[in-house]
Amino acid sequence: VQLQASGGGLVQAGGSLNLTCYASGTIFSVLSMGWYRQYPGEQRELVASFSSKHTGDTIDYADSVKGRFIISGDSAANTVDLQMNGLKPEDTAVYYCEAKLWTTDYSGLHEYWGQGTLVTVSS
Repeated sequence: VQLQASGGGLVQAGGSLNLTCYASGTIFSVLSMGWYRQYPGEQRELVASFSSKHTGDTIDYADSVKGRFIISGDSAANTVDLQMNGLKPEDTAVYYCEAKLWTTDYSGLHEYWGQGTLVTVSS
């Protein structure tokens, strides 16, 4: 299983960026996908997560991005997007795509990470 993330870059404060992540490989079913970010010397923190179930979608945001970031997912296509608006210098970090999914070998629920993508917001 591979997670391919794209969309990072440099933007001025107040600007927007869109991150995209696509999961591929021996995937049976995806439980959830999300985005985390990591500041230098710190642990990764949740930015936003998306889970699609037959009972409806579940979306969570970190308090620091509520009202500015929008996560959307397509469980059938195994993709998740993060639209980041109103970016602030404190949003500067490496962003990682994450997925919890079952693989076709039925070996249980696994967590996978994509490569990080750098988001830099200039003041």
